[in-house]
Amino acid sequence: MPALDWIHAAAAFGAAFLAGVINSVAGGGTLITFPTLIWLGLNSVTANATSTVVVWPGTLGSSWGYRRELRATPHRLYLLVIPSLVGGLTGAWLLRFTPAAAFDKLVPFLLLFASLLLLAQDPVQRKLKSADAAAHQSTKWLVGALLFQLIVGIYGGYFGAGMGIFMLAALGVIGLTNIHQMNALRVVLGSSINGIAIVYFVANHMVYWPYVVVMVVGAIAGGYGGAGFARRLGGTAVRRIVIFVGFGLALSFFFRR
Repeated sequence: MPALDWIHAAAAFGAAFLAGVINSVAGGGTLITFPTLIWLGLNSVTANATSTVVVWPGTLGSSWGYRRELRATPHRLYLLVIPSLVGGLTGAWLLRFTPAAAFDKLVPFLLLFASLLLLAQDPVQRKLKSADAAAHQSTKWLVGALLFQLIVGIYGGYFGAGMGIFMLAALGVIGLTNIHQMNALRVVLGSSINGIAIVYFVANHMVYWPYVVVMVVGAIAGGYGGAGFARRLGGTAVRRIVIFVGFGLALSFFFRR
C-alpha cells in the first residue's frame, strides 16, 4: 500500500471534497473518488471498496434530509430494502473474488457505463414523471420491481457509480411519480446496498483506512461547504461536468490498459 504523505493526503482530501460537492447536488461523486484512489496507488478492488466507505456517510445525511418524504412513502415499498441488502452483499462478494488484474480490465467499461447512466438521468426522470400513478397498486409490478432492485443491488455492491438511475427506473416501474419521494427512497435503498457492502468489505479487510479518515472529512466538508456554490451552478450544470469528467476518466483508463 502507498504511504500516506501530505501530498497524497491533500489529493485524497481534494477529491473527496469535490465528490461531496457533486453528491450534494447531482450525484456521481464516486466517479471522482474511485479513480483518484487508483491514481494514488491502490489496486482497483481496494480503491472501489475504500471509495464505497468514503461516500456512505453522505447518504445517511441525505436520508435524514428526506425524512418528510419518507414518512409519506407507502410501507410496502420498504420491501425493496430486502433485495437491496441481498444484492449489495452478493455484489460485494463478487468484488472480493474478482482478481485485481481482471477488475482493472473492467474499470474503463464500468466508468463508461456509469457516465452513460448519468447522461440518461434527465430523460429517465422525465419519463418517470409521466408514469402511470396507478401502477403501484399492481402486485405483479411490485414483484418485477423487487427483482429489478436485486440486480441494482448486485451492481451497487460490486461497483455502484450510477446505481441511482437504476433505482429511479425500478421505482418508476411500480408507479411512483413524485420525484422527491423517489429520490428519498433511492437514498434509503442506496444506503442499504452500500451499508451491507461496507460490512462485508471491512470484515474481509478490503478497505485502506488511512485514506478513509482523510476523505470522509473532505466529503463532509464538500457536501456542507461547497453545496452553495454547486447550487448556484445548478444541478444540470454540475451533472454535465461530472459526465464530462466521467467520459474523460473512462478514456484515460482505456489508454492506461
